[in-house]
Amino acid sequence: MPIVRNSFIQMSKLPNVKGRISYISSKARQENLYAVYETTDRKFWTELARCNQEEFKKSGTEGTCIETRELIIALPESFVDYEPDKLLKLFTEHFKQSYGVECVSALHHNKRKTNYHIHLIFSERKLLDEPVEKIATRNMFYDENGKHVRTKKEILDEVGQLRSGCKIIPKGEVYERNLFTIKDSRFKSDSFLDEVKHSYTDLINIYVKDDRQKLKVFDRNGVYLPTKKIGKNNPKAEQIKTDNQYRVMWNQTVDRALISGVPEGQILEVKQSEIGQKVKASIQKSGRNPALLKSLIMTAIYALELLIGKVFKMASQKADKGIETVIKAEPEQTPVKEIKSFVKAESELVPEMPKKSALASKYPRLADIYNKLEKQNTAIYEREQQLASVEKELAGTKGIFKAKQRKELQEQAEQLKTQIANMKQYLSSMVQGYGYKNVKEFLAEYRASKAEYSDYQSAVAKWEQQTGNKAEPDSLKAKLQRKTQEVRERENNRQSHHYRSDRGGR
Repeated sequence: MPIVRNSFIQMSKLPNVKGRISYISSKARQENLYAVYETTDRKFWTELARCNQEEFKKSGTEGTCIETRELIIALPESFVDYEPDKLLKLFTEHFKQSYGVECVSALHHNKRKTNYHIHLIFSERKLLDEPVEKIATRNMFYDENGKHVRTKKEILDEVGQLRSGCKIIPKGEVYERNLFTIKDSRFKSDSFLDEVKHSYTDLINIYVKDDRQKLKVFDRNGVYLPTKKIGKNNPKAEQIKTDNQYRVMWNQTVDRALISGVPEGQILEVKQSEIGQKVKASIQKSGRNPALLKSLIMTAIYALELLIGKVFKMASQKADKGIETVIKAEPEQTPVKEIKSFVKAESELVPEMPKKSALASKYPRLADIYNKLEKQNTAIYEREQQLASVEKELAGTKGIFKAKQRKELQEQAEQLKTQIANMKQYLSSMVQGYGYKNVKEFLAEYRASKAEYSDYQSAVAKWEQQTGNKAEPDSLKAKLQRKTQEVRERENNRQSHHYRSDRGGR
């Protein structure tokens, strides 16, 4: 099965809209430019830039004026089969019809032709039906910064001449002319980008030819952390790479917690309390601090590992006491004579043998995958216990006379750490080899399949009681088909061992 991928849509603020439009639409500057589409003329963007700069200057806000915003929309490589002009028009008009603002867009490939994508620049303001003009009721005076002052003296130099950059607008003339509405605040909201991602992911999935290659939107409110894409010539590339490593470590620990049976709600609580809330408080207090994020993620990982260890200890205690979990209850036995008598008397009411649903049919295969995950998770836990034992012994090897023993224990600890890291990585990649985005997605289908399979078994048992018949076992052909499928899946699993996600996180 193919690996499920997340859609990638990124938004950025543009301080120089005219320069950016020129860059994305220039054949001389873009090696692989396939199409350009504009919903309005270029004069619109010139006037918009002027309006934004004037409003920014009047506001007295420090920093950089944001003239427009830009979306980068990654497309499946199979979309190269569609006509570029029509494809770009479809995606651009989709945005304009949704939000009612003007756009300019370009369809590109990167240099190596591995990333097919759209640049879509959009306005946060709309053009007014009629310009709003303000007429001066008296002479208006403006200093060199464009600020309105009360008297003419304030803009004159020492010899009574008008200072350079200052101006006077005579009474009766237009001193202010607005062509645009105010900026639409929804484009600044946290929910906007998420809304756009869902909208464009749905649109992309309509045109994906192979249903198995459909995209999904990463759930930022879920238990996993997203990894960040590292763009070309990004000055923070090393910082993002390190940050991603810690995020992956958290995601791998989440997979282990889910397999161990730690409730999803409890995992989410750890994420929110140890990462989300503390990051938010830190940003409000002292701005972004990448080094702090690593520390917070590691603390959250330790918290999850405590929960995982607790689950294993509880399972071990139950095993010691001989407590076994009953997965399937045996159906009550009804005497065969009684059943046959009932069937003979009510032959016209004999029910049909229950049919197994598609989801219930998946259960044996999913149960096999689940057992493999549990086995791998248990092996990791056992290695971690070995490491803890070695580190404890290492702590007691102080002094000159134990130098050799200390070196051996250090080497043993490093080997165990490497093994554990590789085993965690393999655990998270196992379900991806079967076509699932992550362990959470796999467990959702596994549990639903298990429930339907249990219902099917109960229905078959009831049918056997009512009819006195015995359900026929699976045919040899069906068994051979299942065996062939298992072999294919094992091969896919091996091939996916070194899989890495390359878009927008997990």
